[in-house]
Amino acid sequence: MTLSFSFIVPVYNRPNEIRELLDSLSLQTFNQVFEVVVVEDGSTISSEDIIRDYVDTLSISYYKKPNSGPGDSRNYGMKRAKGNYFIVLDSDCIIPPEYLKIVYKSLKEDFVHCYGGPDAAHNSFSVVQKAINYAMTSFLTTGGIRGGKKAVGKFQPRSFNMGISKQAFENVRGYGNIHPGEDPDLTIRIWNKGYKTKLISEAFVFHKRRIDWNKFYIQVNKFGMVRPILNQWHPETSKLTYWFPTLFCLGLLVSVLMGVIGVLIPLLCYILYFFILFLDALGKTKNLRVAILALFATGVQFIGYGYGFLKSTICIKLSKKKPEALFPKLFFKTN
Repeated sequence: MTLSFSFIVPVYNRPNEIRELLDSLSLQTFNQVFEVVVVEDGSTISSEDIIRDYVDTLSISYYKKPNSGPGDSRNYGMKRAKGNYFIVLDSDCIIPPEYLKIVYKSLKEDFVHCYGGPDAAHNSFSVVQKAINYAMTSFLTTGGIRGGKKAVGKFQPRSFNMGISKQAFENVRGYGNIHPGEDPDLTIRIWNKGYKTKLISEAFVFHKRRIDWNKFYIQVNKFGMVRPILNQWHPETSKLTYWFPTLFCLGLLVSVLMGVIGVLIPLLCYILYFFILFLDALGKTKNLRVAILALFATGVQFIGYGYGFLKSTICIKLSKKKPEALFPKLFFKTN
């Protein structure tokens, strides 16, 4: 199979970020022409002027459409792309120069119809961004499910750094209208069609993520809320490990209460965990402030996800309504 790549990038009110991404794409060392498809998802702050600056350096296409969410926007872009292998990126990513060369080499050696890559913290990121990145990617916090080499189970690509063949895209009909959660839903449907996925660990991107603690909490809370919905849609993928953040938070609460009455062993176990987490963060980031904030980021992540997961699970079990009716804010109306 001769590979021709199309980068698919939905953007929503982030012209400055898309400039950084396009700068990095223009520096790719890959010696073949590739396409960049930018889809403006109903933004009120247009990126059109930014796109014009790159028409002479990149093979770039730009589309505007009403807001219908990132999943539908990716579908929109892939339907119009010229390549036969699509690489989906978030607009808040920066791509290393060797990225596409690494992807091409890996796919030529071991072709799969869908791959994912990890994310990393760029040196220019703020200490908060680096702390959140650690909490979202560490094996000690997420089990490596977002791209670590020790990832648990079959690898589920995430759309901030994901490749999918045109054949697989057309066969599974692209992303659904849930958000977040469109990534694992798509991956499961890809598996069900008999396609394989893999992690290309060297094909990492620098992913900025949220820089506001409240936005980060809302994000991970939604992650927790969508998981029981995905478990209902795809019961074969349900795992006990998805309960871990909820059980972790409930256990911490019980440990504190037991500590008040003089039973300290459970609380000491939590203190030991956070101490190990601190040492790991310090060793990986080489920054004391980042390591300290990584503890806070982990707490926000566990509480946000754990509460969202518990709330969604209870509502789904007790209600006869469909998830779309229970949680309308988790679903976009497609055009």
